[in-house]
Amino acid sequence: MAPAAPRFVLGLLVLSLCCEACKKVIFHVPSELEADTLVGRVDLKECLQSADFISSSDGNFKILEDGSVYTTSAVSLSAEQKTFSILLKDIQEHVEKKIHVSLVEEEKKTQTQKTRHARDTVLKRTKRRWGPIPSVMIENSLGPFPLQIQQVQSDTAQNYTIYYSASGPGIDQDPKGLFYIERETGNIFATRAVDREQYPSFQIICFATTPDGYSPEVPLVHTIRIEDDNDNAPYFTQDLFEFSVPENSKPGVVVGRVTAEDRDEPYTLHTTLKYRIVSQNPPVTPAFSLHGDTGVISVLLPQLDRELVSSYTMLVEVRDMAGQPFGLCTTGTVVIRIEDTNDNAPSFKQSQYETRVEENRVNVEILRVSVVDLDEPGSPGSGAVYEIIKGNDDRSFEITTDKNTNEGVLCVVKGLDYESAKQRILVIAVNNEAPYMLAPHSQQLSQSTSSVMVHVLDVDEGPVFKPCLLRIDVKECEDIGTSIGRYIAEDPETGNSEGICYRIPPGQCNWISIEEKSGEVRTIKVLDRDLGEMRRGQCNITVLAIDRNGKTGTGTIQVVIQPGNKNYPRIAKTEYIMCRDRKPICLTAQDDDESPYSTPFVYRITDRSLASSWKITRHNDNSVYLSPKGDIPFGIYDIPVSVTDNGGKVGENYIKVNYCDCVTPSECTRGPRVYAAGNVTLGVWAILAMILGSLLLLLILITICGCCGSGVMHRHVTDDCANHNLIISNTEAPGEEVMDHNIIPLQNTCDQGGYGIKTGDQQTFEMVKGRGHTLESVKGGGHQTLGSVKEGGGGQTMVDACRYSYSEWHNFTHPRLGEKVHLCRQDEEQKHSEDYLLSYNYEGKGSLAGSVGCCSDQHEEEALDFLDQLEPKFRTLAETCVKR
Repeated sequence: MAPAAPRFVLGLLVLSLCCEACKKVIFHVPSELEADTLVGRVDLKECLQSADFISSSDGNFKILEDGSVYTTSAVSLSAEQKTFSILLKDIQEHVEKKIHVSLVEEEKKTQTQKTRHARDTVLKRTKRRWGPIPSVMIENSLGPFPLQIQQVQSDTAQNYTIYYSASGPGIDQDPKGLFYIERETGNIFATRAVDREQYPSFQIICFATTPDGYSPEVPLVHTIRIEDDNDNAPYFTQDLFEFSVPENSKPGVVVGRVTAEDRDEPYTLHTTLKYRIVSQNPPVTPAFSLHGDTGVISVLLPQLDRELVSSYTMLVEVRDMAGQPFGLCTTGTVVIRIEDTNDNAPSFKQSQYETRVEENRVNVEILRVSVVDLDEPGSPGSGAVYEIIKGNDDRSFEITTDKNTNEGVLCVVKGLDYESAKQRILVIAVNNEAPYMLAPHSQQLSQSTSSVMVHVLDVDEGPVFKPCLLRIDVKECEDIGTSIGRYIAEDPETGNSEGICYRIPPGQCNWISIEEKSGEVRTIKVLDRDLGEMRRGQCNITVLAIDRNGKTGTGTIQVVIQPGNKNYPRIAKTEYIMCRDRKPICLTAQDDDESPYSTPFVYRITDRSLASSWKITRHNDNSVYLSPKGDIPFGIYDIPVSVTDNGGKVGENYIKVNYCDCVTPSECTRGPRVYAAGNVTLGVWAILAMILGSLLLLLILITICGCCGSGVMHRHVTDDCANHNLIISNTEAPGEEVMDHNIIPLQNTCDQGGYGIKTGDQQTFEMVKGRGHTLESVKGGGHQTLGSVKEGGGGQTMVDACRYSYSEWHNFTHPRLGEKVHLCRQDEEQKHSEDYLLSYNYEGKGSLAGSVGCCSDQHEEEALDFLDQLEPKFRTLAETCVKR
């Protein structure tokens, strides 16, 4: 048979033994299975394409990567069926799948004779000769080659002629030709040496077939394991290991760790490594220790001094075979740098320094000092910080550090005066930027100091003002030419002011002048804080002092204008209107002066007569309330009020108060009486108004007397006298709504004649004069009435005309007459008032209805006769009209 025939038979066998992937797979097997027996093969890729982990739920079975199922020990199917699961895992995709496998005992058959070409459908028992233990081949074997490593034989060779063949890695797969099997004997040979690190093992499939292609045995998966040889030396993971540790570290402090690897088989002596230090540079007392198993480097020397040894270089070795001499080894380099700590104090190179500087020199370097520090240069432990600890109370000197050279630079920042001190002695100290860290068993460090003697050189100087800034306070509004002070300079060499001239350079505020010889300062204008540039209140003026040699010195005069009491307090608003509610008037004064010449103000009424009727009540520092003390007549009062500020200046003010009989100030627009300085004077218009009021009052009295004389008689007015009598008109339309509650029109309920009717707290008189012109006089408050309505016989109303005298009528009408006459002309909105003066056309006969007014909006179906009899209803109706 051709060589492809065995593979074809094997494929048919696998298809007969395997079911669909991820579904239950059933194998028919004998009831007794020996160890290392092939049970069958499962197509794992149909269930999971790539499986990283393959395992069996039953330890009696093992699963190979190609899906072959083998027994690991003898298995007996006592219950006629055995089940287990194959677990597949894809770790990257996090996928898990199971294949359930059932082993069913095959049915026993009686067969008298075997046919040579029969095809068994169940597995035969496998002998150990056909399933040997895995073969072992030594790595890097020296031969001779070909080298026999194993032999496989089938027990069926007793009955058949068996030919052996193999397939898999090392045979017909890479690396091809490494192994081969003898066809007749089943011996497996290796043709050359193998590197375990490249190919740790091989799995080949062995076949036993007859010459005609029959396979009496199932294919055998045979493993060839390559046994490791110590052919690889360990190696360090880095070419150079670098670590650092602070100086003066304690023993046992971990510095770092070295690591090495070995390519030989793990967990064997070939990969058991040991570390050791071969050498140390510099070759002094060993400073570090190396743990043999872990490779950890620790401090061994109790005192690591960077100033003595800044770094250590060690040669370390790693050896396999647990460090035995015959093991392979490799060496590596470790560099340990000692980090600096500030354990050394800086010290001056010299204990004394001497230098010179001219007087009045400023911002000039006069000396450089240097120090010695054993710590690492450029580190905070060696960076010097200088300070002057003595002799610099006036802060004329300053010392800084030059970062490039670490030197101290001494400078003069304030001019020195030779006349005051010819030399200065300074004490300078130095420290480090970083704090000190004392080494073990060392003493406390002391601060290094050095003294510097500075000689001041004399220089011919110009005059010097003392002080350099002179403040002069000037009272506001001082007279021109007033002496406000003196500003002189001295010659530093002589200490006097002889021969020194003074002047003020141009271009400055020209408030003052200075006398050339004496230095006396005078004003050249009136200093007023309310004018122009003086509003800021101060001015700095530079003054020059010139000696005989032409040397100059400068000084500054600061002129400050102090506020004065130049303004009188005044009341901003002087005219007010006070209504009958007598609400107090708030008077507020103003003073342009500043404190302490302004508030608090003191108010006083200077006129004695008005002070007896008016009073002032304090509100705050600049305001008071003005109000009458008792009942005073209406009119205009000119009240003199004096206001005294805190500086004693008194301002006279006249407050005009219009005390008016009104509810709101807007109502008081007429010319009332004027009361000034205790004298009451009536104006011309007031006298005319009084005369007019008296005439009107007389006319009203005559009309009332006529009505009373007529009694309750009903008179019929003819058409001829209609224009001179009261006309009773019919109600032709709803009356006009009266919006002003001060006016309550009275509806006449008599058929003929006209007279006043009492309506609660209001009193209205309606008179006819000329062609139907009606004049109404309405009481504006006080709840007073002129008459009372009494019931006569037969329900007729009568007026007691004899009840009131002329003086009573005069007292009642006099305070209201002027206002009502004016209201007849215009209302509060300055419009023509139609409610007070109405014109009616002549209509002939009198109407049965009453007068047109607020009461005319009653329903047409209501009779008006009840007004002649029912006084209470008339009162209610009038009140209703007022509410509207």
